[in-house]
Amino acid sequence: MLEKGIFLNWLEAFAAGAEVVGEKGWNLARLERYGFTIPAGGVLCADAYKAFIKENNLSREIAKFSTRVTVDNITEKEIEEEFLKLRERIKTGLFPGYIQEELIAQLKSIGILSKPLAVRSSATCEDSARASFAGMHDSFLNVRGTDNIIMAVKDCYASLWTPRAVAYRRKMQVGDDEVFQAVVILELVQAMAAGVGFTCDPRTGREDVVLINANFGLGESVVSGAVEPDEYCLDAALKIMERKMGLKENQTATRPDGGTELIASPGSSGQQVLSDENIKRLGLVIRRVYDALGGSEQHQDIEWVYDGQDFVLVQARPVTVKPRYTFPELKDQPDIWSNTNLKEAVPMVLPILSWNLIQQTFMDIGPLRSANLTGYRMLPGLQDTKRLRGRFYWNSSMHQWTGFDAFGGKPGANALGGHEPQIKINADKPYHGIKGLKRIGRIIKVVLLIIKNSRNPQAAFEQVDKFTDNLNRQDLQGLSDNDLINTIALIKAAWHEYLPTFGACNLSIAPITSLVKTLEKYFSGRGNAIANALMIGQGEVTSAEQGYRLMELAEVARDDNDVRTYLGRSDFNPYAWEKELSEGSSFKRLFRNFLDQYGHRSVYEMDISNPRWREDPSYPLNVIKNAMATANVADLKKQQQAKVKEAWRKVEQGIPKSRHNMIRKQVEKVIKGSNLREMAKFELLKFYEVIRKVFLEMGSRLEDRGILTEKADVFHCSGIELFSILKGDWSGRGLKTLAAERKNWKEEMEKLSPPDYYIDETSHFVEAVATGSGSVLEGLGVSAGRACGPAKLMQHPNQEKKLDSGDVLVAPSTDPGWTPLFLRAAAIVLERGGIASHGAIVAREYGIPAVLNIPGAMRLIKDGQNVVVDGDEGKVYIQ
Repeated sequence: MLEKGIFLNWLEAFAAGAEVVGEKGWNLARLERYGFTIPAGGVLCADAYKAFIKENNLSREIAKFSTRVTVDNITEKEIEEEFLKLRERIKTGLFPGYIQEELIAQLKSIGILSKPLAVRSSATCEDSARASFAGMHDSFLNVRGTDNIIMAVKDCYASLWTPRAVAYRRKMQVGDDEVFQAVVILELVQAMAAGVGFTCDPRTGREDVVLINANFGLGESVVSGAVEPDEYCLDAALKIMERKMGLKENQTATRPDGGTELIASPGSSGQQVLSDENIKRLGLVIRRVYDALGGSEQHQDIEWVYDGQDFVLVQARPVTVKPRYTFPELKDQPDIWSNTNLKEAVPMVLPILSWNLIQQTFMDIGPLRSANLTGYRMLPGLQDTKRLRGRFYWNSSMHQWTGFDAFGGKPGANALGGHEPQIKINADKPYHGIKGLKRIGRIIKVVLLIIKNSRNPQAAFEQVDKFTDNLNRQDLQGLSDNDLINTIALIKAAWHEYLPTFGACNLSIAPITSLVKTLEKYFSGRGNAIANALMIGQGEVTSAEQGYRLMELAEVARDDNDVRTYLGRSDFNPYAWEKELSEGSSFKRLFRNFLDQYGHRSVYEMDISNPRWREDPSYPLNVIKNAMATANVADLKKQQQAKVKEAWRKVEQGIPKSRHNMIRKQVEKVIKGSNLREMAKFELLKFYEVIRKVFLEMGSRLEDRGILTEKADVFHCSGIELFSILKGDWSGRGLKTLAAERKNWKEEMEKLSPPDYYIDETSHFVEAVATGSGSVLEGLGVSAGRACGPAKLMQHPNQEKKLDSGDVLVAPSTDPGWTPLFLRAAAIVLERGGIASHGAIVAREYGIPAVLNIPGAMRLIKDGQNVVVDGDEGKVYIQ
């Protein structure tokens, strides 16, 4: 006899897990846990099925029959007859009395025993990401009375042993001994309308839409395909894109004596099942399911019922099969998901709100948008980004193809670095013929757009400053919930107004390739190194300037006894600098100015869950503290000028005088481009600061209302969830639990090493390659010079204490938050990056030898090991 607890309520079902209550039962328990409306009920767990089989001495018969059934013989008459006999033995079997007693008692205590019920199969592998088992097992609606409940449960058990169910298991390679039948029993919702909803289009594979099918009455008519339902399609913003009115000749209704029937529905074909308002309400619920159950990664298939007031969910399961939505030319090639360039700015596992924002950012400014602006015909709704185990990846296959098809760019010509495979393209003569002329035309359009939008970037920068300064001064606490939502809309509008300038400035680094080609004509194999040397210390790169400023502050702090005392305390409190330092302190005035100018920045600043330096000055103050002994900006500037002078001497000696002026103009153009590229991002991040403030205000309100534990949990809520609460569409019940689980999940994902790329669903790590008996690593030299020192391996800039002056900084990648550490390093070695990446631009400005794009550098180089970094040759020598 089983212990008490064979029928589990939703709370108990969640705790028990899918292996006990089946995926369908567990997903329903999750929905209830996360605040969705589901019917009252629970799950008769799989142990009851096992006990039933044992009670009726069916175990050996099932095992013997299971071994006989194969894909080849499953349709044979003899096998079908055995299936029928087995099902009859199950249906007529004795139901254990103690299980029946508990089941009836529990249904009575829930208050649904005397009500019409839905009795639904919930096999232990059903509705999982591995296999959906859609329609394979039976469910029963409008079940009334104890005897009929027991009969329906046994019918669910029997449905495990139909030819279609077993054939499906064989196809999906699921063993019969892996599947046990739990049974969901819940109150039947009195349906005005019902149907299914998808967080994608399962027919085309489009992932930017919500698809809804609806009919009057119960949902069985839609699920079974008995009618042509209404179909509603919503876009990513949940605006109705399309309505298709189905014929809806029939609908499923309950029968007075139990069960259901399909009845005529005259006049329904001319009526829209759901109003536009309710379509949007349902779309919001469906999108919340995608975020809650799917983690914004796994699309969901949902069954819903509308009772005249609310939408009640009766099932949710992963979409396991959908067509691949991509360019026709890529149909026979895999999807390659890469973190090239992304790993520099967003290498971390992202909380869901940061993911929402970064995904939108990439859609607005990513490479596909550049092609779209030139008139290139893009597939509507093409999704080129994906969240995999919490990290951000983009579809390299799509970008390689678009770069070629729109502009003639060959795969592999990547200024951003990376190690992912290349797609197969017949790239010969890309500028010949009509297609070639169109590509040239698009290139011209891009150049004209860059010229137009970068003509006066300063005006755009000033507009961003004005907008964000005003918002920073605004009293957000005085705004209503609706006004807070409108503030997000205002930020997005200002953001979109700035994007053309950002895009143009972001592409302004392109002339560096022309400069390298020119120099290569005269300095074979050394053009890149000389180009890098010519740019040392010549720009006003804002992300480099912040490093200079911190070193200058370190020099000031070194000469100020009060500051040294404050920074040197064992209980040093970085938040107390305003209080601890006198108003007459030069350091205090200069640090205040630093925060006024750079306070909107942060380490890994694309993740809005990370505090800005204005909020938390710990990092810049610790950089100052640890640089006091060695900081010397004047000496650094002298070294930079000496390197530049030597580079120009080589140019003047090796290149005809008639070409000198042209090269100077090229260098000036590249320097200007580098400055603009970094300044454009500098301004972009001001939007991130203000949007973070608005979301924190939302978090503060939800904390006050008891919906969240603390305001910072807001970053573990999706935008859809937050707006649903603030608009009054959802109470927020369950969000506290969901946010806590997401935080725990994030911590678990952060323990996993991120793959360099995925091919379809398979992860790949680039193998480290070394030559010369493992002593030489080859990468991309992005900053000229040669330096040696002990290697210091760092995963995050908060490890900056381990980096001493003269060490070689070795890291996976860097963002602007790392730049102050560059000035302490003798050289830079990174696993990722290209000539146009942030690390390259700043290293060139500082004149620090740097080699990037060395896969496995963090594994091949040992901490403390002496290395020689040759930025001219792009090599690292391990000593």
